[in-house]
Amino acid sequence: MKPGFPCLLVLLGLLHSAVMSVWGVTTTFPSFPTPDSFPTSDFSSGSPTDSAWSTSSSKSQSFSNFTGNRDDRGVCQCSVILPDNTFPVLRVERLEITAQTISKKFETELSKVKEYVQLISKYEEKLLNLTVRVSIMEKDSISYTELDFELIKMEVKEMEKLIKRLKVGFSGSTVIIDQLEVEIRNMTLLVEQLETLDKNNVLAIRRQVLALKNRLKECEASKVESTPPPPAPGSCAHGGVVNISKPIIVQLNWLGFSYKYGAWGRDYSPQDPGNGLYWVAPLNTDGRILQYYRLYNTKDDLLLYTNARQNQISYGQGSGTVVYKNNMYVNWYNSQNMAKINLTTNKVDLSQTLPNAAYNNRFSYANVGWQDMDFAVDENGLWVIYATEASTGNIVISKLNDTTLAVLNTWHTKQYKPSVTNTFMVCGVLYATRTLNTRIEEIFYYYDTNTGKEGKLNIVMQKMQETVQSINYHPFEQKLFVYNDGYLLNYDLVFRQIPQ
Repeated sequence: MKPGFPCLLVLLGLLHSAVMSVWGVTTTFPSFPTPDSFPTSDFSSGSPTDSAWSTSSSKSQSFSNFTGNRDDRGVCQCSVILPDNTFPVLRVERLEITAQTISKKFETELSKVKEYVQLISKYEEKLLNLTVRVSIMEKDSISYTELDFELIKMEVKEMEKLIKRLKVGFSGSTVIIDQLEVEIRNMTLLVEQLETLDKNNVLAIRRQVLALKNRLKECEASKVESTPPPPAPGSCAHGGVVNISKPIIVQLNWLGFSYKYGAWGRDYSPQDPGNGLYWVAPLNTDGRILQYYRLYNTKDDLLLYTNARQNQISYGQGSGTVVYKNNMYVNWYNSQNMAKINLTTNKVDLSQTLPNAAYNNRFSYANVGWQDMDFAVDENGLWVIYATEASTGNIVISKLNDTTLAVLNTWHTKQYKPSVTNTFMVCGVLYATRTLNTRIEEIFYYYDTNTGKEGKLNIVMQKMQETVQSINYHPFEQKLFVYNDGYLLNYDLVFRQIPQ
């Protein structure tokens, strides 16, 4: 073997290592035999020396792309195939330029993000401040003017513009920006609602209060004489009924909604006018028979359905019942008789025929059956309102002796009883009602037994239900006790004052 062969191998090995290092491949250079031990036989022979060479070559993949042989003179010749690709300097330069460009863009976007974070923090503080101010306005919107609303609306619009700018210029995640946009939109709606509320309520109420103050001043300026006080309880020192209050719902009768017919009131006694018991007398569901009634010592007992005394009779008829001096007066069932029932014993103390009176639903009130006899109490005592065949159904008024039920005096009117829905007596004056619609009655007629005069009225009387079954007057309280489709109602009466 020629002495230059090992050197050539070493040179080839170094060249291969350089190429591999360029491509990022780490290669372990194999150990070669010394010149003394280098094989001299043919490569194709199967000598141990050739075998060792083959083994050494197989352990290293660095020399897999070369071939070697010896020429005629015994000189070893090797062929090395190098890769065609050279080192990619241009690609590396382009990579460096791209990396620099990306770095500059990243720094620019990072500075924008920092700026946006500062702006968001700033407007978060403004939004919190607005939230506090709106919360205060919700609690007390009266103290704020329209200028306050306009300032808040301007600040909200400014934040809306910023949010739009952020959404256009921000390319990353917009979750926080979206949340802020929703909060600002909610704030806008809330301010508009508050402004509407203020316009509809506070400003309007201020104007109404101012108008009322002006009217009050005008009224005080035009008033010449002072208004006299209302009449004393039980007194007739007035000019009659001129108005009535709205209904006051006291209670539903204790039997329930199905018992639409009946009467109720408070016992009146001139000797003890302020301490009478309360009574409720619903008819059976047929709207005719009075069988059960209850007594209550106080109004609280009535409201709570407690401490009631329930009694049974056989039988009253219709809802023209009244209580006077601890006695209940009813039209006795299927007869022309008046019955006086002692409330202490629940026994009929007296039964007396009402002369010439029509009965058994002959001339009852409009929309209310079996009320041929309607008993009434006022400051002057006990009365009965009815009709006769001789009066052809027109109302007849009789003053009764409450002890004997004898008729003391009688007055005939020109008002047809079946066209009237109900009546009551105040200071000897009969007042009659009629239906205008399902929610309004009208006190439209009066007859004064003191003077014999009768006439028309126009006093509107509101009601809770469609049909008024009975009306009773209490002289001391100066109230009406109305049974309205099962509900117990109270009305305050207003009287024409007589100057002192």
